[in-house]
Amino acid sequence: MSGYIDTIYNENLRPITSYPDELIAHLCGRFNIKKGEKILDVGCGRGDFLNAFKSYGLKVYGVDREPAGAKVSVDVEIKYGDLEKSAFPFQDETFDVVFSKSVIEHLSDPELFISESRRVLKPGGRIITMVPDWVSCMKIYFDDHTHRQPYTVVALRDLLKIKGFQDVHAERFYQLPVLWRYPALKIFSKILQVLVPVTTQSKIKFVRWSIELMVLGTGVK
Repeated sequence: MSGYIDTIYNENLRPITSYPDELIAHLCGRFNIKKGEKILDVGCGRGDFLNAFKSYGLKVYGVDREPAGAKVSVDVEIKYGDLEKSAFPFQDETFDVVFSKSVIEHLSDPELFISESRRVLKPGGRIITMVPDWVSCMKIYFDDHTHRQPYTVVALRDLLKIKGFQDVHAERFYQLPVLWRYPALKIFSKILQVLVPVTTQSKIKFVRWSIELMVLGTGVK
């Protein structure tokens, strides 16, 4: 996928926003991730979430399959390797958290990826992985030609269980920070899901992220 990040995640098309910081603060609060813990961002791309984790006070490491000019702090370590065919370039039981967002849907066979995530976690460590929700996004899912596998809540939950994670939970996840703070407002998003089926990406932020959902899966080693 050489050139994928520079093309699809070009900053002119997808400028850097406050969303990574808001998401990471939300996830760290929800899953009790403490400052100073070690986190691995798998498929770290241009570094938006690496920077957000660093700002939150975590010890941050990244791994990806290609350099993409990530703009990160000098004390953030990034390594490179094939995420589908190779072991992660880190020792066993290194991290408190392994995080990935919009990564495993690009893999034909995600089992090594999930197994490696578990291997590098400390006992009691947590995996958090997020993928586009097939149910809500199916009509545009393969607009990205590099997507290989669709995921539902059941599929991601079972994958984590099969690879040995405990206390597994999966859910459809809204990417609107206002809904994390005021969950009652999801009623308006649910109405939009009925009225505005996903056939193209809406330019209206509240509409787009009300109807294009993610699946969030998590489990503990």
